[in-house]
Amino acid sequence: MTERPQQDTPSAETERPGNATVRFQNAAILAVETTVAERVTTSADIEEKLRGVLRRLRLPMGLLERVAGVRERRNWGEDQSFQTAAIDAGRRAMAAAGIQPEDVGLLINTSVTRPHLEPSVAVRLHHGLGLPTSAINFDIANACLGFVNAMSVAAGMIDSGQIKYALIVDGEDADQVQLNTIDRLNQGGRNRKDFMSEFASLTLGSGAAAAVLGPADLHPAGHRIVGGVTRAATQWYDLCVGSVDGMFTDAKMLLKGGMELVVAAWNEARAHFDWADMDRYVLHQVSDVHTNAFVEAIGVERDKVPTTYERFGNVGPASIPITLADEVTRGSIRPGDRVFLGGVGSGINTAMMELRW
Repeated sequence: MTERPQQDTPSAETERPGNATVRFQNAAILAVETTVAERVTTSADIEEKLRGVLRRLRLPMGLLERVAGVRERRNWGEDQSFQTAAIDAGRRAMAAAGIQPEDVGLLINTSVTRPHLEPSVAVRLHHGLGLPTSAINFDIANACLGFVNAMSVAAGMIDSGQIKYALIVDGEDADQVQLNTIDRLNQGGRNRKDFMSEFASLTLGSGAAAAVLGPADLHPAGHRIVGGVTRAATQWYDLCVGSVDGMFTDAKMLLKGGMELVVAAWNEARAHFDWADMDRYVLHQVSDVHTNAFVEAIGVERDKVPTTYERFGNVGPASIPITLADEVTRGSIRPGDRVFLGGVGSGINTAMMELRW
């Protein structure tokens, strides 16, 4: 692990509101849709492939579900890919919002998954969705916070009048990183510390989501994006580093640094937002450990925090919109409800946002 620069961490008292604390005036979510991967891969399936290394390291079967709470995750079928799924989710989100492709002025792709460094994944999705040449399109890559960051960027552009409608999409593919991780762990020569540094890779899942944002004054039934905060603790830039080859994590320090940043951001946000008693807290989906730590750190009621990682695993930036859409489908979010979106992304960054449903 590389040596980290020595520096003081900004406290909630020393930070000042700026472009990372924002309120929006006229932006709303008009629709949020998901595309579910066809194949179900259970934690038992993965651990069976690792039975030999688990036995050698004297680690119990059932570890993934017992420690992370991840019972299963999804993987794409033969006729699916993260890109085709993102396109499918985008089309259905536009249909649900009642807009046409030619209405879209901005497309932001937030996928961590990418088959190449350039061009952007957004260009493939722009073409597949049949968007006009006037539609701005680009990627926002910020680990698991990309979707929330993109919502903030799009809401600002709607408020400014630069665009009318934005489409935010995300598609994730966990197949290759899991196959590579399993192969590497089975090669031998790995100790318990090595195994646990790659544990998070085994909790990842595939999935896709999309949301349409538009002007609230033209869509009174839309769901207002009130505002939010983002904060950084980038001295922890090397605690979670991932690629298609694998994701390597210092889980203990990542949790510690993440929760310190969450508490600092939450405390500072009190001067601008009242998030103490929201109707729903939709968090980035990682595990039992991270969810419980987040709940304890900000002091909210656990039964207001829905979870989907048990069924879908950690789907990266898609996990927040997947969980939000799941709550809408279940009827757990009703008109007038106040909804909090939040999470921590490797780096470390945190993003928090308020919606009025």
